[in-house]
This record gives sequence, structure tokens and C-alpha cells, in this order.
Amino acid sequence: MTKFYSVIDWSRPWLASILPAANQILAQDDWRAALNQAARAQGLQNHCSLSLQFILQEELPEGVAYESHISAAGKVPTRENLHDFFNALVWLSFPLIKRQLNALQAAQIASLGIGKSRGPARDAATIFDENAALLVLENSECGQSILESLRAHHWQEVFVHQRAQFAEVAQVWSFGHALMEKLVQPYKAITAHAWVVWVEADFFSQDHAQQARQLDTQVSAQLQTHSLSTGDYTPLPVLGVPDWWQGQDADFYADASVFRPKRLST
Repeated sequence: MTKFYSVIDWSRPWLASILPAANQILAQDDWRAALNQAARAQGLQNHCSLSLQFILQEELPEGVAYESHISAAGKVPTRENLHDFFNALVWLSFPLIKRQLNALQAAQIASLGIGKSRGPARDAATIFDENAALLVLENSECGQSILESLRAHHWQEVFVHQRAQFAEVAQVWSFGHALMEKLVQPYKAITAHAWVVWVEADFFSQDHAQQARQLDTQVSAQLQTHSLSTGDYTPLPVLGVPDWWQGQDADFYADASVFRPKRLST
């Protein structure tokens, strides 16, 4: 029988961040049981030290917020769709980051309740959870130059003129599960909220598992000590990441409907 996730092209570079976790699940017939088996094998816990479990959406008690239930019970309501499937794979791939984001979201709900507006801190955490990409940069003059070009929206500079340097001192790791869901059917305008992670040069010589562990530890520590705001992110049109799409010439990056100039402050 065709699975709902059979439409995913796992060869896409933006799925490399969760591919090891996905391979564990795709090899099994029962995807939900496989998720829980993997969670148990990794000893995954929420921020209250409760074992993590992926449950049916119908098991979420009426009137209880999704984030609050994960916090209070360690149970992640997971529907049979791409959005929730990617979310579960991110839990398996970056459990410390997800745990900290859930702690932030649950604390905001406990403090402010659930209303039409999430509030700035919860908004920022939700943006991270749903649409973030980790922009990993070498802590060097070259890495700083790339970040400055990105923040200034100098797209030609960073993706054309600095392309060789980008390959040496930068990586992009997809994190947001809504971002991954959109990229199942990619289109040029998809834009991530990039979260900057500074690393030393030896990071780039490590294997994927070592890199993932470092990012999980380092970013979760950032989130514990930093008050999140929506201004923390840098817009990143993800199909512009070098070698993530075909035809990335100067004309590709000249498309101002996607690679927009920076707005002038008023």
C-alpha cells in the first residue's frame, strides 16, 4: 500500500538534516510504531524528563493545547500527514532543540493562555519550530562576510561572487517541519528564517552524526540563555543555497520577486 510519505524525494539536499532518522522509519511497515521505537532507543525525553511518545491526534484531551500536552505528558499528537511526520523526524534528529522550544512554548501558554495572539516570545519560538533553517558559519572573517552580505540582501555577492567561499565556511541545515513540508513541492519563493550558528573550522571535517549532535547541543544552549524575538532571524530563500537547485546563475539570483532588496529604514 502506498504510504502518505511516498511523495517525498529523500535525495533533496534540504532533507539531509533528518535523513538518518527517516531511514530508520522508512525501513519499517508501521511508521508510528517505528517512531516510538526510535524514541525509546534514543531515550528521548521532554523538558520535564518524561519519556517522549508519538500518539494519535485523537488522544489529545479536549481543551488542552498541543504544546502544553507535550510538556505535561511527554506525548506528541501526530497526525498521518507530512507536516506531523516531518515534525516527528525533527524530534528524532534534534531532540534537545525541540525540547527547549517546547519548554518555551508551554511556559508562554501557562503565562498568557491561548488567545488570538501568541505574543512575541511564543511567536518567535513557533517561527523557529515551523520554518527555521540553521545557518552554520565558520567563526572567521569569511564567515562574517557571508553573514553581512546575507543580512544586507546582497544576494549576488554571497551566492555568485562568494559562492566558492560559501561552500567552504557555511552549511544550511533544515529544521522547521513546515519548511520541509513546503519543500516537498519546491518553488523558488520558499524562504526560511535562518538562525545563525557559529562554529570552528574543524566542524566541517566532522561526519554528519557528530555535526548534528554539536548543533543540537549548541543551539539548545543558545535557546536557554537567549530571549527569542522575531528579529533574530535572517531571511533565506532556500532554493538559492548553492547547489540546492538547478540553474543558479546570476539571472537566477536577479529575480527581485524572490531575492528582494533590503527595505530601507524609515
